Amino acid sequence: MTPSSLNAPKSLEETTSWIIGRVAYYVRLPAEEIAVDASLADYGLDSVYAFSLSADIEDEFGVTADPTLLWDFETVAALAEYLVNGGGQE
Repeated sequence: MTPSSLNAPKSLEETTSWIIGRVAYYVRLPAEEIAVDASLADYGLDSVYAFSLSADIEDEFGVTADPTLLWDFETVAALAEYLVNGGGQE
């Protein structure tokens, strides 16, 4: 991916909202039911979804996102903060 194709940096609020939307999609729940401080594993986000979500993160943020990232930063809030602070940048 070239630098010109990367999306512009997002705020913490935008990043949090985006993650909530993706998690809600994968676990088939309304976004309003995804709590920012709950463990993603509590929603049933398994390794298959972790691979998919990490690919979504790479596409959306232009960063490297190993699927284990979802276990290292296991809440929406922690993951969003990591991404906003440049996590995964090479």
